[in-house]
Amino acid sequence: MSKRRVVVTGMGCVTPYGIGVDTLWNNLIQGKSGIKEHNLDKDKHLVKIAGQVPTDIDIESYVDSKEAKRLDKSIIYALIASEEALKDSNLNLEEEDLTRIGTIVSTAAGGLVVVTTGYKEMMSRGFHKCSPFTVPMMIANMASGKVSIKYGLRGPSKAVLSACATGAHSIGDSFRTIQYGDADLMFAGGAESSVCDFGIGAFTSARTLSKSTRPPEEVSRPYDKDRDGFVLSEGGAVLILEEREHAIKRGARIYAEITAYGQSSDAYDMVAPDPEGRGAELAIRNCLKEGNKKPEDIDYINMHGTSTHLGDLAESNTVARVFGDRSKNGNLCVSSTKSMTGHMLGAAGSTEAIVSVKTITEGIIPPTINIVNLDPEVADLDYVANKAKTKTVNTALSNSFGFGGHNAVLMFEKYKD
Repeated sequence: MSKRRVVVTGMGCVTPYGIGVDTLWNNLIQGKSGIKEHNLDKDKHLVKIAGQVPTDIDIESYVDSKEAKRLDKSIIYALIASEEALKDSNLNLEEEDLTRIGTIVSTAAGGLVVVTTGYKEMMSRGFHKCSPFTVPMMIANMASGKVSIKYGLRGPSKAVLSACATGAHSIGDSFRTIQYGDADLMFAGGAESSVCDFGIGAFTSARTLSKSTRPPEEVSRPYDKDRDGFVLSEGGAVLILEEREHAIKRGARIYAEITAYGQSSDAYDMVAPDPEGRGAELAIRNCLKEGNKKPEDIDYINMHGTSTHLGDLAESNTVARVFGDRSKNGNLCVSSTKSMTGHMLGAAGSTEAIVSVKTITEGIIPPTINIVNLDPEVADLDYVANKAKTKTVNTALSNSFGFGGHNAVLMFEKYKD
């Protein structure tokens, strides 16, 4: 049986810039950072910045105020992103077979605020005194569950947990679900709300967050020699993936086609990447093989690029090994949009998938900001330093690598009949 073709027909997100793909995109191509001082008790934290979703967003336009009190913010972000993607797709669910529409909208950490709040209540009032909604608010599958419940979608529904690769794996698994005929449409992506005392504190203790005292917008600096860690961020991003013939039949606008998905494991360390990049390379080569592409066919890579020394070094050298350095391949551009959004954990891969699709539709590559002194240890690549670049992008990759050695690479192509 031949595999079915899968296209992107809707996109939605909520990020540190606010709600909407246009809001995200316009800030990125202008090189504007979404990182600010966080609204937690800064006297208790060594790290005082984060990428937080603005508190003044209109949640009630997406989720009833009473229901919102019973949901973790990560679930709310998933619902907002899904509604935005649905509107963008022009799908009329009343005309669709809802048994053929599924959801894989995942989170890497689940309801951290809910867990910590519930624990405090138990310790102070008794073990049976926390909110009865604690369990459904904290479990990581509930974003997918609530999206499917909201729209009555009875196709495949699950969550994928692979740390920072969660959003990309969710899209890739949704791609496979449609490819092999288990669904015709999928809501695919990730959501995260880890900017809280526990989240900031735990990642600080893990020595992964930047403690820089620079202005917030200058702290996330992938590939710069003065980088010292990533910036924790939050939000949600969902894509509507659709079987090509189904999309054509309903007259859908097709943004791009997803043509390949590469996966692998480092099998190396719980948090550190394989310094030789063997797992990342395998995922990239698996993606190229499925997409029937040569390295020179790739125009742009949205890098994982977290602004950590080991991660940036391993990924950049792996990309140079597979695709050639700038002297060999002047066509390839790479950039890390985490330099502007921060690291959205389970929502990172899906947000960056949207960015990759937009590079194809708009012919603009967002920059990697804050490259002042390029680290001489990173590979000689075109990082699109500090200023967006106009470029025709026919094929783009999006790299996502997670703690535990989880690797996912997605390929998007300009749609052709």
